[in-house]
Amino acid sequence: MKYLVVLCDGMADYPVEALGGKTPLEAANTPNMDKFAKDGYVGLVKTVSDDMKPGSDVANLSVLGYDPHKYYTGRSPLEAGSIGIDMKNTDVSLRCNLVTLTDEAAYEDKTIVDYCAGDISTEDAKVLVDYLAQNLDNEEFKLYSGVSYRHCLIWNNGTLEVGTLTPPHDITGKPIKEYIPAHPNAAKLYELMKKSYDLLKDHPLNKERVAKGLRPANSMWLWGEGVKAQLDPFKEKYGLKASMISAVDLLKGIGKFSDMNVVNVEGATGYIDTNFAGKAKAAIEEFKNGQDFVYIHVEAPDECGHRNEVENKKKSIEIIDEVILGPVTDELRKMGDFKVLVTPDHATPLALMTHTNDPIPFIIYDSTKKIDGPSTFNENTAKETGNFIEIGYTIMNKFINGTDK
Repeated sequence: MKYLVVLCDGMADYPVEALGGKTPLEAANTPNMDKFAKDGYVGLVKTVSDDMKPGSDVANLSVLGYDPHKYYTGRSPLEAGSIGIDMKNTDVSLRCNLVTLTDEAAYEDKTIVDYCAGDISTEDAKVLVDYLAQNLDNEEFKLYSGVSYRHCLIWNNGTLEVGTLTPPHDITGKPIKEYIPAHPNAAKLYELMKKSYDLLKDHPLNKERVAKGLRPANSMWLWGEGVKAQLDPFKEKYGLKASMISAVDLLKGIGKFSDMNVVNVEGATGYIDTNFAGKAKAAIEEFKNGQDFVYIHVEAPDECGHRNEVENKKKSIEIIDEVILGPVTDELRKMGDFKVLVTPDHATPLALMTHTNDPIPFIIYDSTKKIDGPSTFNENTAKETGNFIEIGYTIMNKFINGTDK
């Protein structure tokens, strides 16, 4: 038996007026998802409990069968592991976004224009992060460049008692005054953010970006603090040789810490311009090379949700269905029996432009069984089945072993 997970990050949504009152998933043409739903087990799953923040970190741990209350130590440590940072037990890591801020004189009067600086390329971002590191690194703080706008700060002998550090994608378009970290222990972090603006606002690369009509990456924004992560190996938990395919450091980090084979796909960006076909090809190769379980994470629907890009979110779902789900399962049929899990990790409603804790729809399809499921797959048809997995991290046991106990 082969096991395929197609994780459509942030795919779940609310009805959208521009789509005739449908969700992007309802409006999208998804013949493969619908086919698997018709013959599969469909329902809702609560991947993030109400006492936790609905981030992709917590949600993907949950989908993979790791109880976030037990295993979650913060978002950034997972990303740090992905880019090869060997954290000490006394280190605290923080996600460092490159963002675009407005140009008011006082830092606290600025507004976050864009949480990802126009989806800055990894190449441009490295130039800027390396420049910041040259000017800001010391015995206490060290910056590391990652992918696109996502980077990492390691705080030697740091503390998690820093108050609230708000994710920038939650406050896009809002003045930062109300979200400045107020805890005394976070004062050094805020100073770094302010210094980063002074260093980046006139950097030649940012001037080039503005001249090209691109948004400048004129500040770093710190959040997602955590300590060194430790996950039980996936193979020990489920007895399967597993692979992780993703464009983003967070999922690569989860894959690394759970001893999965982490596959890097050229041209994988985390947005709608990602190499969808390359991910499908990589998954097929992993199965052919003897892997039992492949987790394909696609960030595009989530990014479109954060940007309120209605048509792009719908389009990204259609591409996943056509370019990833269809071709990979066609190959799996040739190999023998297989199971497929299709689900988001959390909802990223276009209207809110951020994540929610809402239950999300899922399909579990088993090629050896035929279940009378709904004719289409979306949030409403999943709810109408009455099937509900309340404890999110049990969905992986449901998928692999047929029980959510």
